[in-house]
Amino acid sequence: MTYPTDKDCIFCKIVAGQIPCLKLLEDADTIAFMDINPVNPGHALAVAKGHWPTVDVIPAEVLAAVARTAQRVARAVVAELKPHGVNLLQANGAGAGQSVPHLHIHIMPRRPNDAVALNWDYKPGDRAEIEAIYRRLKAAL
Repeated sequence: MTYPTDKDCIFCKIVAGQIPCLKLLEDADTIAFMDINPVNPGHALAVAKGHWPTVDVIPAEVLAAVARTAQRVARAVVAELKPHGVNLLQANGAGAGQSVPHLHIHIMPRRPNDAVALNWDYKPGDRAEIEAIYRRLKAAL
């Protein structure tokens, strides 16, 4: 299958073999490799081979393939590195912290007190606001 590419995208260059990576696995739709800026040892990425920046534009079947690849890598991380936990993170847009605008899932092994800031404090939401947004989203679906 031919996928869209972006000549300026670092992940497209990795997929094309123009930039080396520590490749964990590859299939028809995805590639997984070690993150060169890891939050913890074992941090890896599951990446779509085609260039789709965010979850709202990637074909559902390719997104499913990326999720399967992330799961395979996460299983290996858990079995081999035995972390305290694993975060799977998929960010969309700069406001969400996406640094490479090419759909990917981070597989992040976690350790106690590792200082990785992904968690937030829980606080009750405004029930009326939640219900209003629910109605808008439900209508959009």
